[in-house]
Amino acid sequence: MVSMANVATRLISLILLLQSRGLWKASELAEELGVSERTVHRYMAMLEEMGIPIYTERGPYGGFSLLKGYKLPPLIFTAEEATVLYMGVGLVEQVWGQVYQDAVTAVTAKLDNVLPDDLRHQVAEAQRDLVVSGLAARDYRPWVPTFQVLRACIRRRHAIRLTYRSFSLEETCRDVEPYALTFRWGLWYLIGFCRLRGDLRSFRIDRIRDLKELPDRFVVPDDFSAKDYVERSMRFENRHTVVVHMEARVAAHVRESMGHWTEIVDHEDGSATLRMQVSDLEWPTSWVLGHGSAVTVLEPPALVTRVQEEARKILARYEE
Repeated sequence: MVSMANVATRLISLILLLQSRGLWKASELAEELGVSERTVHRYMAMLEEMGIPIYTERGPYGGFSLLKGYKLPPLIFTAEEATVLYMGVGLVEQVWGQVYQDAVTAVTAKLDNVLPDDLRHQVAEAQRDLVVSGLAARDYRPWVPTFQVLRACIRRRHAIRLTYRSFSLEETCRDVEPYALTFRWGLWYLIGFCRLRGDLRSFRIDRIRDLKELPDRFVVPDDFSAKDYVERSMRFENRHTVVVHMEARVAAHVRESMGHWTEIVDHEDGSATLRMQVSDLEWPTSWVLGHGSAVTVLEPPALVTRVQEEARKILARYEE
């Protein structure tokens, strides 16, 4: 059974949704609120009983809207809502660093000013109990000027010229139409149309060496979606199944660090067999060698060969 507090929260959310645009279908409101269409109609009846001016348009193209000019009075946040806001501010500070520091300070000060003392105390307790840290893989403070230029060019739709160092340490000069910035796997990327390659590309921010704004403007395609591009371009195709046997002295550690994305079968003597899908054999080779004699490759034969070759090279180097 839904409590009256939850119903009240949903009614407020419903009013805010109706304020955000002119007409909403019942199915759209149901999806936003996570309820059934029947519940949406029930909530509408409750709002009308409370005196909220709801306009209902019948038919296949109809829906619900607020009468023009109606605005919800200022709201008082619940403890949960205030916690979400404070945590959101903290996450922005962790991910963006100095780029949004002024906004982070201002928002925090405004929240501190509006919330009553007892509510601030509840929020402080929640923040002590719910801690998220270590989102960024590196300290991005040295790249704050780069972020500022990129944000300005994305907003103004101005092309940029950058010097980019690839994973293989090759440096190229490129003219890029910057579309969006995205944060993935703890790293920041620029997504844009690379005029050198004639296609969409992603560039790691920490690999950008020089950057300057160009005067020429560009238009972002209507069908461009940064989220879709990231999901499509940064998806690894698993072409190999790796199976290894781990002795008991490393099995527990591997299970703790890799058990969430690999398949591990435990044995009575404490050892374990690990199975994982990988896109290439370069990383598994280094991983196996890193565990020395405690890990034995069972499959595939190509990985066995790579480990043998690298082990011989290491042995030869130390014998010299």
